[in-house]
Amino acid sequence: MTGRDKASAAGAIAGGGGARQRIGLITRIAPVDFGIKASLTTQGTVNLTGNADVNGNDQTPTGWVGCDPAGPAQPGVRDQGGNVTTGGNGAIQGNPPVVNDPTVNNNTFTTFGGATYAQLAARASIVVPAGNYSTAPVVTGGVCDKTVLTNWGDGMNAVGACASYFPIIHATGTITLNNTQGQGILLVDGDLNIQGSYQFFGIVIIQGDLKTAGGGSTDAHFWGGVMAKNADLSTQSLSGKATLNYSSCSINMVLQATSPVSMMRSRGWAQLY
Repeated sequence: MTGRDKASAAGAIAGGGGARQRIGLITRIAPVDFGIKASLTTQGTVNLTGNADVNGNDQTPTGWVGCDPAGPAQPGVRDQGGNVTTGGNGAIQGNPPVVNDPTVNNNTFTTFGGATYAQLAARASIVVPAGNYSTAPVVTGGVCDKTVLTNWGDGMNAVGACASYFPIIHATGTITLNNTQGQGILLVDGDLNIQGSYQFFGIVIIQGDLKTAGGGSTDAHFWGGVMAKNADLSTQSLSGKATLNYSSCSINMVLQATSPVSMMRSRGWAQLY
């Protein structure tokens, strides 16, 4: 910000004389603390069947670059004390694989450090009603086309035009995702159903139930952290080829891209000249 005296600002002083002063604003990124402490956080029971795998070991999404070294392993499932069962080839990995946390409650899924669920939903750049969706990156003239509501970024191609696009997506009801991918922060007011080989990279907050069913020769993937409120305490059903991978890199990338900027609390203004 530059300020001048009235005379020089009006050009009334020849030779550029007069007084002026410039100050700058010092800001910081203010990321939301979602409290993600596991690959899957929920209140209710969890049932894994088929080839479902919930993995709390820190992993980097395939093809991603610029990630820090893997951090410590997190629990695979963090819940309020509900039953966690596996069948078939279902597996849970992490440290520990399952942790019962009595502090998990309804507020865990609606109140975070720095923002609430409602505030995040109000910031969403993509809002969709209940329904079935296929989402994939859209590139027009070599540029990521952010006007398309089903373009949720490109986590599968690190050099793609939409690789750096991490939208906040708000689904106002129950949605089903089948083909192909998305990334960012996904907020779901109802249930989330994942079918086929759909992949999502980032943070997922579900106010209802999570249900996944893999298909074909590939897995249904989450890379990051999933929090499913499961308010009616019904079973989280993870079946078929369903894989939830904890990824600090994916979480951090999303937070850096979506966090608001705020002024430093002290010495927020700096004298430049």
